[in-house]
Amino acid sequence: MERLYDLAEVFRSKNAGPLHITLDLLFSDESTYRRVADSEALTPGVVSELYEMAPEEVKIVHFDAANAIKITMPRKGPTSGAPGDRDVYGAQQHGPLLGLMIP
Repeated sequence: MERLYDLAEVFRSKNAGPLHITLDLLFSDESTYRRVADSEALTPGVVSELYEMAPEEVKIVHFDAANAIKITMPRKGPTSGAPGDRDVYGAQQHGPLLGLMIP
């Protein structure tokens, strides 16, 4: 088993509008991408537990041609740029997934 962080070539988060966050996972080769995409380790249920939300709020899209996975979910806390927002760009939201183990 390896950490998702060690398998992804690019692992980032960013805003997907003022109300949502998107996590981008890009893999350097198809076999690594397939390993993650085909595993049961990265599902809406798993992500929702890590981010403390309902599974139906998490959308996971696989882009086979780009060896990429995109996860979109609601922002927690205030909308982007609102008073009290501690991450205006959504750039620090991938942390809970860093240690996720992939078989």
